Amino acid sequence: MKKFLGCLVVLVILVVIFGGWAMGQYNGLVKSRESVNTAWSQVENVYQRRADLIPNLVATVKGVADFEKSTYTAVAEARASAGQMKVGADVLNDPAAFEKFQQAQGALSSALSRLFAVAENYPQLKANQNFLDLQSQLEGTENRIAVERKRFNEVAQGYNTQLKTFPTNLIAGFLGFKERPYFTAQAGAEKAPEVKF
Repeated sequence: MKKFLGCLVVLVILVVIFGGWAMGQYNGLVKSRESVNTAWSQVENVYQRRADLIPNLVATVKGVADFEKSTYTAVAEARASAGQMKVGADVLNDPAAFEKFQQAQGALSSALSRLFAVAENYPQLKANQNFLDLQSQLEGTENRIAVERKRFNEVAQGYNTQLKTFPTNLIAGFLGFKERPYFTAQAGAEKAPEVKF
């Protein structure tokens, strides 16, 4: 009977130790996942700031009568396309939806870049204080987007590393924790742009 009781005590101690370890791993994964979700919220926040500034920019550009209509139309359409995507933290569980979101935001960035490049040919637009203020705010927002995307990738890397590390990966797989995607450069970003004079 003493042997049985001794074995039972050892078994209970092992179960308690394993349970404590598993609980610690689970709590660590939850904390990391919430850090990723928080970083994602910041990315959405700066994208929303950009989307909110664009209508003002387009209205200012429309005020210049001879400005190329196709350019600000492209910006408005890209903003509408990006704005139609209703995303939340759940997009992080769907790599295809994440890629679609990234492509829509990339198209908007590209349209804005074309707008600013074409604006260089219009002195009256470049002299418009509203346009200059909005351009400055959008440039600042683009910088914020780059910073927040970088932070998101860093937090996602920490989470993904924790998720894949043995023996945490055993618990993570069993409890349904999934890897988070990373922001990547747009296709063609590795090529230097051509500058012609």
